[in-house]
Amino acid sequence: MSLFDHGVAKLHTLIKEGEVTVSDLVKESFDRIEATDEKIGAFLTLNEDAFEQAKRMDELAKTSDNPLFGLPIGVKDNIVTKGTRTTCASKFLENFVPAHDATVVERLHDAGAVTIGKLNMDEFAMGSSNENSAFKVVRNPWDPTRVPGGSSGGSAATVAAGQVLFSLGSDTGGSIRQPAAYCGVVGMKPTYGLVSRYGLVAFASSLDQIGPLTRTVEDNAYLLNAIAGHCDMDSTSATVDLPDYTKSLHGDIKGMKLALPKEFMAEGVSDGVRKQIEEAVETLKSLGATVETVSLPTVKYALPTYYLLASSEASSNLARFDGIRYGRRAEADALEEVFTYSREQGFGEEVKRRIMLGTYALSSGYYDAFYKKSQQVRTLMKQDFANVFADYDAIIGPTAPTVAFKLGDQLEDPLTMYANDIMTIPVNLAGIPAISVPAGLSEGLPVGLQIIGNHFSEPTLYRVAHAFEQANGGFKMPQL
Repeated sequence: MSLFDHGVAKLHTLIKEGEVTVSDLVKESFDRIEATDEKIGAFLTLNEDAFEQAKRMDELAKTSDNPLFGLPIGVKDNIVTKGTRTTCASKFLENFVPAHDATVVERLHDAGAVTIGKLNMDEFAMGSSNENSAFKVVRNPWDPTRVPGGSSGGSAATVAAGQVLFSLGSDTGGSIRQPAAYCGVVGMKPTYGLVSRYGLVAFASSLDQIGPLTRTVEDNAYLLNAIAGHCDMDSTSATVDLPDYTKSLHGDIKGMKLALPKEFMAEGVSDGVRKQIEEAVETLKSLGATVETVSLPTVKYALPTYYLLASSEASSNLARFDGIRYGRRAEADALEEVFTYSREQGFGEEVKRRIMLGTYALSSGYYDAFYKKSQQVRTLMKQDFANVFADYDAIIGPTAPTVAFKLGDQLEDPLTMYANDIMTIPVNLAGIPAISVPAGLSEGLPVGLQIIGNHFSEPTLYRVAHAFEQANGGFKMPQL
């Protein structure tokens, strides 16, 4: 039995009572990484100071009241960490060592969590399969011939494989929830602005959001408690009262009204996924909730809207990577050639594809036809969600239309690859929260149930997710 088979609350008790030390937990994490990561490929950099940090923390363990104290965590490699390499899985930042911590990392350190290392991802968070990393692919712990999802594939795979207790990812169009579904773990994309983006290397600034990946809903709530809240360094950070999210985990959803959009169960959803979601609906009904079919008519425009907006923002954000201030610098005879050659050598194919698409959409003569029109559709999509939330507590549906696909199957077909995010993208466009919880298995692989809420309704999502998890059995460990 692994120590990580216990949740946050149990491990906190064991540490306080002296039955487990922080050093024990860190050793457990490193031993598991050594035994499994050659097969999984979740980590890009390990924290060499973790054992020394653990020894210092052992002396304070019995006096700490923070539930995260001493618990090992992995951090996605687009979240900056002082003194530890942050690469965004790109050759451009292969040797970049930040001078400061992201706000979420500071808050985790304040809580006493131990950062084990930096997690593999799609380069600059652009991808749905974690095959776009410049260094190595991540493999799904349930079946190493399949993808773990992306871009937070390393963040989901490491939790599923039992290498760490929990991890941080980032979600721009589903990059926490889709890999959580593929790997059979819990992934939360918070309301835009609830968690600080300061220190997150930007992909699409109006869509990006940091969030937790865990084995259980309860652990997820503990982690969000630690990282949520206003940050003066982030101009988009929301100032709202923060509840204790664990107080929502009482298992009672009697009388709640849940909406199932017909568009989420339409053509393209595999028979196996459809069956698991239909069974999840029946489970929720048996717990006392009402589930009714509704329509979100604008979600059919979500894919083109998202890829125009996200690529446009990426084109702007990635302009800072010029080979001058930090990162890769190519040898050249002229300044303009430094820019060109550095980007040519440093960026991968998918990053270049999105930069080109975004630059085109923002160019003179096409801005109104593409970028402006996409923003208008985004507004209509927000209104669709608001109309549903006027009558329902939450929206449910599949997190992804299929289970994890084989490595290489969609790598040469970007349009098919983009379609894997069809269920998750509308949430980012609307800026609302959503959580993916394990719903069961299809073809022996995990299926995720996505629960979507109105702005800052994370307590409602945790309430529904926890009740479903308790009735459904929750996390199952893949056999590595």
